[in-house]
Amino acid sequence: MPWFLRHRIVTPLLAVVGVAVVCAVVWVGDPTTPGGFLPPCPTAVLLHLDCPVCGSTRMLYALLHGDLGAALRYNALGVMVTVLLVIAFATYVVGLWRGRRIRTWLSWRYTPLVAGIVAAAWFVVRAVPVGPFTGLAV
Repeated sequence: MPWFLRHRIVTPLLAVVGVAVVCAVVWVGDPTTPGGFLPPCPTAVLLHLDCPVCGSTRMLYALLHGDLGAALRYNALGVMVTVLLVIAFATYVVGLWRGRRIRTWLSWRYTPLVAGIVAAAWFVVRAVPVGPFTGLAV
């Protein structure tokens, strides 16, 4: 394996390139206008329910255009998860550059359980057909 593929910056660089490609596709695809090439959420189409990630593509589109209010309307949980993942990624990169791992919330024992409970609660709250919860549906 060549030396440049073993360098510690390769993995974060590939992640940044992947995220940039996804952002470019969402930017060009414009999920806020009907008839685009980006597919709709299968859960919404098949079950007519808003899953925890419904609205995430539109949320990302709004974030890319600097519209935080619209992003929060499309998927508030998605905005919070995006912020947490950016912080975790930055911490990971700093740990790589320093040569030692920095522990984050991703290494906590109960992170998967808490994430599952929060996602399930978000799924239920978005499905409640009573105000003020009706404003959370996309």
